[in-house]
Parts: sequence; C-alpha cells; structure tokens
Amino acid sequence: MPKITLPDGSERQYDAAVSGAEIAASIGSGLAKAAVAVRVDGEPWDLTRVIENDARVEILTRDSDDGLELLRHDAAHVLAEAVKELWPDTQVTIGPAIENGFYYDFSRKEPFTETDLETIEARMQEIVDRDEVIEREIWKRDDAVAFFRGIGEEYKAEIIDSIPAGEDVSLYRQGDFIDLCRGPHLPSTGKLGKAFKLTHVSGAYWRGDSNNEMLQRVYGTAWSNDKQLRKYLHMLEEAEKRDHRRLGRVMDLFHFQEEAPGAVFWHPKGWSLFQSLIAFMRQEQNAAGYQEINTPEVMSRSLWEASGHWESFGDNMFTTETVDGRMYAIKPMNCPGHVQVFKQGITSYRDLPYRLAEFGKCHRYEPSGALHGMMRVRAFTQDDAHVFCTPEQITSESIAVCNLILGIYRDFGFEDVRIKFADRPEVRVGEDAVWDQAEAALVSALDASGLEYTHNPGEGAFYGPKLEFVLRDAIGRDWQCGTLQVDLNMPGRLGASYIGEDGEKHLPVMLHRAIFGSLERFMGILIEHHAGNLPLWLAPVQIKVLTITSDADDYAREVIAELRARGLRAEADLRNEKISYKVREHSVAKIPVQFAVGQRETENRSVAIRRLGSKKQQVMSLADAIQALLDEVEKRASQD
Repeated sequence: MPKITLPDGSERQYDAAVSGAEIAASIGSGLAKAAVAVRVDGEPWDLTRVIENDARVEILTRDSDDGLELLRHDAAHVLAEAVKELWPDTQVTIGPAIENGFYYDFSRKEPFTETDLETIEARMQEIVDRDEVIEREIWKRDDAVAFFRGIGEEYKAEIIDSIPAGEDVSLYRQGDFIDLCRGPHLPSTGKLGKAFKLTHVSGAYWRGDSNNEMLQRVYGTAWSNDKQLRKYLHMLEEAEKRDHRRLGRVMDLFHFQEEAPGAVFWHPKGWSLFQSLIAFMRQEQNAAGYQEINTPEVMSRSLWEASGHWESFGDNMFTTETVDGRMYAIKPMNCPGHVQVFKQGITSYRDLPYRLAEFGKCHRYEPSGALHGMMRVRAFTQDDAHVFCTPEQITSESIAVCNLILGIYRDFGFEDVRIKFADRPEVRVGEDAVWDQAEAALVSALDASGLEYTHNPGEGAFYGPKLEFVLRDAIGRDWQCGTLQVDLNMPGRLGASYIGEDGEKHLPVMLHRAIFGSLERFMGILIEHHAGNLPLWLAPVQIKVLTITSDADDYAREVIAELRARGLRAEADLRNEKISYKVREHSVAKIPVQFAVGQRETENRSVAIRRLGSKKQQVMSLADAIQALLDEVEKRASQD
C-alpha cells in the first residue's frame, strides 16, 4: 500500500502498487492526457512503471521542460526506427535530445539527401499513427551485446560492451525496433504527436574521435504542439535571413578562408565597426575607473602552469617550442598577464580597488567542425578586465560591474538580459573552503543588487564561480556574452598581494569581467539582432550621398566634405546609374541614411533623405539634416 506524496505536499494512499499513469488518472482526466512520464524520488520513470513503495512523485506533462525533452528523446528513437525500416542495412549509434530538438547518428554508405529526409519524416508520421506500445526490458549486459552483434549493430554492441561486466542494461522495444536506452520513454509512439520536422544532415565522427569513422547525423526539431513548431520554424527562417556570414558579405565587412581557419579577415567597413565597438567600450571603461593596459600574446609555459590554465585548459592552447628548448603558449585569456602588471611595486589597501582593462587578442583551439563564422572562432579579441580588491569591496565592485554590463547592453538594443549564477565545476583549482567563500560573496553581491538570477550548477570557471549574462535577441535566441567571476585562487597561485591596514601582506580578491566577451562574436550577434540594420551611431557607413544627375556631382562632393568635417561617416555614389538602382543597391547593403541630390537640391542647398526600411522621402536643408543626424548619433538612437 504505497503512500504517494505530490509536489504540493498532499498525500494519496493506494491499495496496491501503482503506476504513474494510474496516479495521473486518479488526479484528473486532463492530467492523465497530458502526462508523459513521472519523477519518482527525483528520478525520471516511465508512466507505466509500477511504484511499489512510498515515494514522492511528480507528474511530467508534455508542456513542461522535462516533458518536452522526453518528447525530443522519443522523436530520436522514432527517427531511428523509420531509418531502419527504410534502409535495414543502416547501423544505428546514438540519438539524444538536444536544445530545440534531437539527432541520431547513422552508419550508412550512401549519403542522406533532402528527398531522403522527406521520406524519413513521412515514415515517422506513420509510426506515430501506429501508436506502437513502448516497453522497457531489462537484459543482462552480455546477452544484449550478443543480441546486437547478431543483428549487425556493431556500434550499439560496442556501447554496451563498455558498460561494466555484471551490470544489467535497459532496452526499449517499440514495434519491431529495439534500442539501448536508460529511459524514460512515452507509453507509446502515438503520444509523440506530429509536431516535429527533420531539418538537416551533417557529419559526425564516431564517439567524437576524428580517427574513427565519419557517421551521418540527422537533425530534427520537436515540440509539444503545432503552434510551437511553426513558431520555431519561422524563427529558423528569420535566422537564415539574419545570418551574419551572409550579411557580412552583403555589407562587405569581413570574410573567412581556409588558410586561417577560425580567424577573421577584416575589410575596411568591418574594421571600422570593430573599432567603433572598442572606442565605445573604452569610453565606458574609462568613465568607470578602469585603466587600459596591454600584455604579451606569447608567454612561457611556466606561467600557465602556475595559474592553473595548463592543467585545466592545456588541450585548447596553441603552443610552440623555441630552439633553446623553452615552451611557450599563445594566450587563451588575459588574466595571468594582468596579475603580472598588478604585482609590479608594493600595493597598499588604499590603492584598491585597482581596475585593469585590455582589448587582448586571444587564441583557443576549437575543432574544425565547431567553427561557425564569428560565433565560434579560434582567434578573437576579448574586452577583458580585472578588478583587484579587498574582500570587503567584493559586493560594491560586483554591483558596479553588473550595472555597467546591463547599461552597455541597453545601449546596443538588448533589453532582455538573463543572469545565471554558475558555481564550482568538477575540474577546478583551489580548496572547497575557498570556493565556499567565493560563491557566498558572489551570491551576496547579487542579493544586494536586487537583480533576478537563476542557478547554473557546475558551470563556473575552473578558478572561481561566475555570473553569466545571457542576451535574448530580436527573434528569441539566447546568447551568453558577459561574465563576472570572483577568484580567490589565481592571485595566490601567482604571488599577488597587497599591504593591509595592519601592515601585513594579504591576498587580493580578483574579479574577472568581460562585457562583449569576444568582440568578434558580439559583432556577429549584433548584426543578427538588428538584421544588419545597425543603429546610425554604430554603422560603418552612416550616409551615402547619391547623385540624380551628373550636374549634381560637385554639390555631392561638398555634402560629403561637410558630413565628414562634422564627424559623420559618409561616402558618395556619383555613378551614371538610375537613382532607383542606387537606392536599391545601398538599401541591400544596409546603409542607414541616403541623401539624394539633383539640380533642385543643388540650387537650394538641400538633400532628399531616405531612411533604411522606409519608402518615404524627406527634403531638408543640408545644415538641418546634418544637425539632425548629429543629434541622433549623440543620443545613440536605434533605427531598428
């Protein structure tokens, strides 16, 4: 007679062992219909699995985060079943749920085509219509290995063979398809519904090792209802239109090439935008009391060993050995260099907080398959800063950093910013007592600031807990950019100290702070957020002056000279082309403002103004037009 305790604290007594489905049905028919699984004493279980003892039970519905993850997991299994039915010689490997969807890796000689994806998707819908019961079976490990080898599934047998001998394994059967999985699963394939779609195919090495066979990874997305699916597919369409790689070509900002994978080739307009970001951040940092420095890009291995980077981050570092046998590394981050600057001379507690900032060029090895335009690179510039302070100053300095970060994001049009508190990871340096102190200090600062935050367990830096600032862009995607970390480990490892009020040496607290993070990545996010329609103050070319007839060429040159003299970034288009052609071309290139000038404008010393995205045209005197644009730039007014 198990006693079931529900999340609201209420209790239900049952006369015999009871399944999650039966518990949901006893509560209400609506819940029974929406239920997809249960959590029993914190562990996810199948709805059909029987609960024999007293337990705390939570019913998981298809609209919950956990329920949606389960739907995606089952979609991966239905995908695998469909592929096996269509091409029986294909071998299945692994297929997890991922953010927004799922994938499954297959070993197949012939590559999957777009037509194949349509065929697979249609078969998946048939499997849903069959409403096949999904049953959990417990097998002996060796029996499972023999079974999968017997049906030609070598990859699946290899996975099971890596499980310790003597352990049982759980398999799930749906129709004629059986797969290794720890579960839970839906009660039947019909519960999945049809709010899914296969999206694309890519390559993936078996077990992520480039020495192994290249598999075919089929991706899909799955949602709890059709409305959510349509919304997501619309977002994908918008994301494709906004892709910074495409807009980078259209706007002539940058390019990539194979000779320098993961590194940006900046074009003049792109470099202008890059420098505008630096100039903006430099102005904000100076006002906030930071001093800008620059530290070497190549430093000795011994320094990286002392800081803890070599042990925790060594596989991601580019290294070189000189003819005298010394090992060096190109810096993946700036912190050890900043400690070296702090250590020069004796620092008193009266000198703290001591704020150092750098636009430091960093290099980190990323696998070729992970590189993605400016969003994932190997060479990047980080707006890194470090605040050296006393323990008593942690709260006030952390609040100041948070306010600085959020204010800067607002200036770039990001109003929706989420904060996550990430605590100690498994691989870290320092004693637990030090981590306790650092985590408590950061949480205390958050509470004092009044800012809302969520917990991101185990995702802190290897040297300290951190806050992650997550931007939500115009089409609902989240981007983690800024960070603030409290570090009580690295200063001591690198021999940093200050003289306290008692005349003794003390270890400073080191706050690591980045706002853009990677400038390259932030620019990519910014371009996609604004769909290339950058605010006037930020656009690399703010105004194009277009001549209607060649008679206006001299006046156009005067306009350009006046605009540039007032600090505006302007270019002329004096080509012998129709004005409609010029307007269209520069609109595609995302120029925020176009001045059209002809004979009438020349005589009146006026301009016909057209704003990006508008079909309307406004005629103003040149002096008034320039002043209006200067006022807009000064206010950093957004044009999106």
